[in-house]
Amino acid sequence: MIPYKTLEEIELVRESAQLVSKTLGELKNYIVPGALPIDLDKIAETFIRDNKATPGFLGLYDFPNSLCVSINEEVVHGIPGNKPLQNGDIISIDCGVLKNNFYGDHAYTFEVGEVSNEIKKLLEVTKESLYKGIKKLKVGNKIGDVSHEIQSYTESFGYGVVRELVGHGLGKNMHEDPEIPNYGLKNTGPKIQNGLVVAIEPMINLGTKDILQLNDGWTVITKDKKPSAHFEHNVAVINGKPNILSSFDYIESIH
Repeated sequence: MIPYKTLEEIELVRESAQLVSKTLGELKNYIVPGALPIDLDKIAETFIRDNKATPGFLGLYDFPNSLCVSINEEVVHGIPGNKPLQNGDIISIDCGVLKNNFYGDHAYTFEVGEVSNEIKKLLEVTKESLYKGIKKLKVGNKIGDVSHEIQSYTESFGYGVVRELVGHGLGKNMHEDPEIPNYGLKNTGPKIQNGLVVAIEPMINLGTKDILQLNDGWTVITKDKKPSAHFEHNVAVINGKPNILSSFDYIESIH
């Protein structure tokens, strides 16, 4: 069952999503060579609590931290550790908050220092695929239209689209129906209706689509150890059209 939201509920999700956006913006200044992921995690947790909210990931399914920090070949669900970031790394930070009983949950892949042009392109294409997918989230379409748009765009560059991990509905629970795969066929899946609130999150690999899970039970890596990019927005369908609830502006306005 897809739990459709009222406009009032959508505004509560927006408030939570915007706090995630501000948290990611807060972290931007600290993402430099030598930074420790575990320190980023503490900064995020403090910022979220100072804004009268609760970290959405901490303890969820027994996850040990407030952030998922995934570096280079790590696709998602990386546990923040003590290994310093290095120049040329990329780091996907996925963050969730719970405020007023509604979740926000989105992600951004940051460059650490100077990264190669090949990796810059991967980030650019992955982020663009997110916006292309969002444009398809409108009444009259189906979920498969979103999925197909992301897949066809990213595969046109020769990238691998992760199959096992998907976007999802969002609301009073972190993960709700429907699932939003990043691959699929046009005109398949549930019809898109007003009040739908989802997290769309392309996870795109420089090489193979195939992934492995590490022994920590969380971290997912690419099978060929090539880098992976991850961008995620929270989006509601209002008046038949997509309305992005989260924002990358807090990150991208800082230089």
